[in-house]
Amino acid sequence: MAITPDTKNWTWVLERPCPECGFDAAATDFRDVPVLLRRSGEDWRGVLAAPAADQRPDDGTWSPLEYGAHVRDLCRVYRMRLNLMLEDDGAGFADWDQDATAVAERYAEQDPAVVADELTAEAEQTAAAFAAVEPVQLGQRGLRSDGSGFTVDSLARYFLHDALHHLWDVRPRS
Repeated sequence: MAITPDTKNWTWVLERPCPECGFDAAATDFRDVPVLLRRSGEDWRGVLAAPAADQRPDDGTWSPLEYGAHVRDLCRVYRMRLNLMLEDDGAGFADWDQDATAVAERYAEQDPAVVADELTAEAEQTAAAFAAVEPVQLGQRGLRSDGSGFTVDSLARYFLHDALHHLWDVRPRS
């Protein structure tokens, strides 16, 4: 069965804690983003080493492998968006259809060990890109194709919620 695409606008997480994963973007300092992202990359390594990493918990939910591949690509996409904003204050972002990417890139068929290595590397590169941002650049703006506006600061915290939320999605359930 195909996964139902998530069409919710998650920008509200910048204003209040996520009731699912508990992440509080408003209480997260921009300078903590690189540290938390690096730590999550290591957490993903453990998730993807599990014997059932390629198994979906049900027909309508991605497997840990699929979520890991998504987070790997999420790092790439948000690093590109950050770079666009730093190069051009007010830059626009092309739409990214994460569900179409999952199908086209065959997330479910990828090797969990390879995804773990790639995710860790992408998280490190993205963390380094955010760590290199100068304080005067935090207010530079970008605009998502749906009209949602971000600053470098809010983009970092929005992105971090996405990456950390997916660790919550794959947590062991009792």
